[in-house]
Amino acid sequence: MADEDNKLTNAKKFEQEADKYNASQIQVLGGLEAVRKRPGMYIGSTSSQGLHHLVWEIIDNGIDEALAGFATKIEVTVNEDNSVTVQDDGRGIPVDIEKKTGRPAVETVYTVLHAGGKFGGGGYKVSGGLHGVGASVVNALSTKLNVTVMRDGKKYHIAFDHGQVVEELHEVGTVPLTEHGTIVHFWPDPDIFTETTVFDDKILKNRIRELAFLNKGLKLTFTDLRKDTAETDVYHFEGGIKEYVAFLNKGQEVLFNDPIYVEGKYEGIDVEVALQYTTGYKTTLMTFANNIHTYEGGMHEAGFKTALTRVVNDYAHKAKILKDGDDNLSGEDIREGMTAVVSVKHPNPQFEGQTKTKLGNSDARTAVDRAFSETFATFLMENPQEARKIVEKGQLAERARVAAKRAREVTRKKSGLEIANLPGKLADNTSNDPNISELFIVEGDSAGGSAKQGRSRLTQAILPIRGKILNVEKASMDRILANQEIRTLFTALGTGFGADFDVNKARYHKLIIMTDADVDGAHIRTLLLTLFYRYMRPMIDKGYVYIARPPLYQVRQGKIIKYLDTDEELHDYLGTLQPSPKPIVQRYKGLGEMDASQLWETTMDPENRRLDRVDPEYAKDADAVFEMLMGNEVGPRRKFIEDNAKYVENLDA
Repeated sequence: MADEDNKLTNAKKFEQEADKYNASQIQVLGGLEAVRKRPGMYIGSTSSQGLHHLVWEIIDNGIDEALAGFATKIEVTVNEDNSVTVQDDGRGIPVDIEKKTGRPAVETVYTVLHAGGKFGGGGYKVSGGLHGVGASVVNALSTKLNVTVMRDGKKYHIAFDHGQVVEELHEVGTVPLTEHGTIVHFWPDPDIFTETTVFDDKILKNRIRELAFLNKGLKLTFTDLRKDTAETDVYHFEGGIKEYVAFLNKGQEVLFNDPIYVEGKYEGIDVEVALQYTTGYKTTLMTFANNIHTYEGGMHEAGFKTALTRVVNDYAHKAKILKDGDDNLSGEDIREGMTAVVSVKHPNPQFEGQTKTKLGNSDARTAVDRAFSETFATFLMENPQEARKIVEKGQLAERARVAAKRAREVTRKKSGLEIANLPGKLADNTSNDPNISELFIVEGDSAGGSAKQGRSRLTQAILPIRGKILNVEKASMDRILANQEIRTLFTALGTGFGADFDVNKARYHKLIIMTDADVDGAHIRTLLLTLFYRYMRPMIDKGYVYIARPPLYQVRQGKIIKYLDTDEELHDYLGTLQPSPKPIVQRYKGLGEMDASQLWETTMDPENRRLDRVDPEYAKDADAVFEMLMGNEVGPRRKFIEDNAKYVENLDA
């Protein structure tokens, strides 16, 4: 009877709750309300990445005009108040009445989702922002947005506030018929972008430069009026992605001086491929579809890889570099040391996922394969010396790969979160939940000992490393995997290595580099970051990699303890103290000088510690710096050290 009573009680409760859940609780968001309610659905996030996405959306509209053959330049300006102005010299957004809404077309574009000239109406044959939400989303997420249109000898203006029209479209003057285009001026909404509304000039410059490489002949400019002496950077590359490959290989020793460039067209798909080989071991393959960086690759990447592998092996056998009984070289071996950019312009691209990071059109694979293979095969036949270098480099990579195969097995996981032969020096945490697990990579056994004593055993694992790990920028795969410290790190992570790397198997979702606050510590940190960037890039892309910032000084006066980072902070703080009792200043020359409680309090306690996340937005800058600092070219490295010595001159004082 008790069970029956419980069932009746639960049934009544369910009926009461069901009555409450009715049509009145269903919220219908109209217009741009949905964007403001869930901005992450439209721009990915409301962090710095989402903030800069607003600029990309407006620039993309100008790029579409360029792809259609109407725009020749796009000017991007960050104003003194941190608003952004983007101007193109395209046709200018139409100002006539759009039939469905009964409103001017420019107003419709900025207030209605999925409105624009990208849906088969003949406005654009090729376009990047296919969802048609770009302009309206930027409007919805801005406190103010103004649009000025110049077309047919007239100038028009319309103004918005939080996505709503506050100044109807009206004519504000006349212009010469040769003056045409669109000017968009917007102010990001701090209520949406609570983390920051300050645009980063490095992020903007990197993307603008990339767009200039991808659209040969198009001129893009960037001006930052927030600086005392505002200068305009001009990006204009007639060579397009061929110049991009040369730029990516700047400072590297190459197998042949002039990058190979291929362009073609297949069933309406424009294809461009550029590639060049270096004497190093790093493979850089960047793929784009309609100017969108397809980080996860897709069909166009598959077509390129297939064609490259087939053509190189065919040539190697015909030239008798590979004997009749020899196996073909693998695609991975052939791509070692290669830098390549593949760019397609597709009239109807299909991207997998909202983030547009993988191209799904199967015809793009055929287009790239056909366009690239014939021209590349001709290049190899006409340049036998360069062709032999490419094949022989692949053979060296194959031998190194075979030598590394056994070492790689050490890093493979058995199942779940269990790992074969966990390193003895690893003090693991007790939780099996990677979401709360942190791995501290600590410089030196002394600091490692303090960290092990002071840590939170549930969530924090400690891995001491001794000295400086191998510089992977100059090493082949077999040498890398022969390095004990590197093998230990990858075994602890559980991600596998190289072709076996799987970020989803990571045992820790916080990987924290904790080194001394001196030059040697900075060097070790750079070596580790080089390793992560080259062979664990998905960990950085996921936001899993952090740098700990331990203090340099402890000042104790009576019972009051203060931790400080620089000589300037120390000087200023001491100036605020009373002479008695006399303050005691301790300078930490290394983490090993801290006891367990001090290390916990300053560097490991989630309530007090300071961590800098390694931001994927700076990946391209980091790539260039790593190549300069860790590569073979001495001149650029020497100049960098001389220019920046002033920032570290007091660290070892």
